[in-house]
This record gives sequence, structure tokens and C-alpha cells, in this order.
Amino acid sequence: MPVPNSTGLLFATVSEGDVLPELTVEVTRTTVVLGALASRDWRPMHHDYKFATERNGVADIFLNTPNQAAWIERFLTDWTGPTGRIRRMTFRMRDSVFPGDRMVMAGTVTSTGTDATGCAWAEVEVTMTATTPEGTDKVATTCTARVALPTDENDNPWARSGEQWTPGE
Repeated sequence: MPVPNSTGLLFATVSEGDVLPELTVEVTRTTVVLGALASRDWRPMHHDYKFATERNGVADIFLNTPNQAAWIERFLTDWTGPTGRIRRMTFRMRDSVFPGDRMVMAGTVTSTGTDATGCAWAEVEVTMTATTPEGTDKVATTCTARVALPTDENDNPWARSGEQWTPGE
């Protein structure tokens, strides 16, 4: 039996063009290192300043791929609430995110729909911008995600499986 949706976003309240609330994160060395640690990424460019700067020629240690993916996932699920379920997420890292940067995630709903099983979804374009301590803005990562949303208070995309889990394939 599906868990009722008491706190999440419902499909009927989402429209193409909707702008998601921004998520801002002040990136610290701890943010970078813990993200690498959590994903078991032992590559030194994510925790060793000297290696990153002298051997790799970058400005500092920087966020790894799984860390960026996790921040984007958090951004999306903060918007949807507990019953939003990410179906697909593709992203492209364009620039590095370093300690001292202010990372801002912004998103827009680009399309919505339902499939033959009644599963509802929203397609969202996400941009992760990093602002350096000097005030320079750069697009660090772009992402397209498809997120399943409940159709009503009694629907829960997390309860769907098999043939019932096909949000806009």
C-alpha cells in the first residue's frame, strides 16, 4: 500500500516554465574532502592541495563527480519533497568547484507529462554556478533530470516498480 503524500510536491501543481527555489552552498575544504571520502574517491586532487596545484596545475582541491551529483540530487529532492523520485539525471561538468566558491543551483521545469501507467514526471534543467571569492561567476555544471511526482495525495512514485515504474521513458 503506498504511503500517502503529506508533504511533497504534487504533479498538478507543476507546470512547464516553473522556476525551482535556488540552493546556495558555501564550499569549504571540508565539503570537498567529505564528498570524496563519502564516495571512496581517494584521488589526491580531491584532498591534497599540493598535489592538485603542483602536479595537476589547478587552483586548489575540487569537488569530484559523485559529490556534484549528490548536490544536484539534493537540490531536486528539496524541491519535490520525500515522494519525488529521480528517474534519470545526466550532467556535464564544465568547470571545477573549489573551496571558497559559492555554489548555486538553479533549475527550470522544461516539460511535464504522464505515461501509459499513470506515472507523472517533470523534466528539469539545472545549472550549477560557482562564484569565486573574487566575484567571478562560472557555470560549473549543467544537468537535465527527469523526476517522477505523485499524481495525488495517495500516489507515491517510490511504491512503483516493474511495469508501473516508467516515468516518461
